[in-house]
Amino acid sequence: MPKPQLASWMTPVDRDILEQLQNKGAEELILNPTAIAANIDWGSQTVREHMMVLREHGLVEYFDEDRALYQLSERGSEWLNGDLNTAELE
Repeated sequence: MPKPQLASWMTPVDRDILEQLQNKGAEELILNPTAIAANIDWGSQTVREHMMVLREHGLVEYFDEDRALYQLSERGSEWLNGDLNTAELE
C-alpha cells in the first residue's frame, strides 16, 4: 500500500513517528518520545516537538500523560491506512 501524502504542516519526521507507533505487522506500540527516537533516525528533542504537533492534530494521544506515553489515535491509524484523506488534516 502506498504511503499517504503528507499534509502541508507535516514533515517526514511525523510520518516516521506515526509508523513507529503503528508497528506495522504487529500490535500498535505505546511509547515515550525517547523510545521512539531510539528506533528512528531523529533525535529525542525533535520527536518531542513533533509529538506535540501530532497530538494537536489528533493523530496521537496520551496513553499516560504523567509518564509521557503516547499511542496512535484512531484518526492517526485511519490516516496511515489510507482511510482518512490528507486534505482532512489541513
